[in-house]
Amino acid sequence: MARHRVLIAEDEGDIAGLIKHTLERGGEAEAEIVSSGDAALKAVAARPPDLIILDLNLPVLSGTEVCRILRSRVDAQHVPIIMLTAKTGEQDRVNGLELGADDYVTKPFSLRELTARVRAVLRRTTKPQERPAMAYNGTQLSADFDAVSVAVEGQQVRLTRREFELLRYLVQNKNRVVSRDRLLERVRGYDRLVETRSVDVHVGRLRGKLGEAGRQIETVVGLGYRFID
Repeated sequence: MARHRVLIAEDEGDIAGLIKHTLERGGEAEAEIVSSGDAALKAVAARPPDLIILDLNLPVLSGTEVCRILRSRVDAQHVPIIMLTAKTGEQDRVNGLELGADDYVTKPFSLRELTARVRAVLRRTTKPQERPAMAYNGTQLSADFDAVSVAVEGQQVRLTRREFELLRYLVQNKNRVVSRDRLLERVRGYDRLVETRSVDVHVGRLRGKLGEAGRQIETVVGLGYRFID
């Protein structure tokens, strides 16, 4: 069985070494360590990993900037990111998730917990029964999910990573009701600090950007949302 490739961006060598040893001990992953933000970007460009563990307090480029840049790059938009930081404030965690992180772990942390979170994120992104739809072509809306391209009436539409993932998952499950909890878990990873109602905000923004085609996303009161073909 192929092992998952994990990039550890952490400038504290002892912590990075412990994470690497813990992840590789079970034989499910192989880990690479980099100690600065610019090195993390170079490593991802050279060979995108299956998951990134990203410390926010990195030299040269902060983890926040690294995350922002990666989420704007086609080759790394959908690589899962677990942020690692000493910041414990709720707003810091929310900001990290809003940037596009899939999970957030604060220092000091349990290696067991971090390993469990890594496995959970990898499971969400590699389930064979949930392979993302590659393309959709409707009367108004067309989307090439492999090329990260969405257009309405032939005009390109710029979506955030979260909006893009919402659209892709809804299209993948077209004509089926998807609950808010399921959308939250699939798109950003479940976090107790993030209310499922925040999905309503993102869906509202997505509909607005899609214009008339946004009507294809139906609200199913009390249940969630459905993309109708």
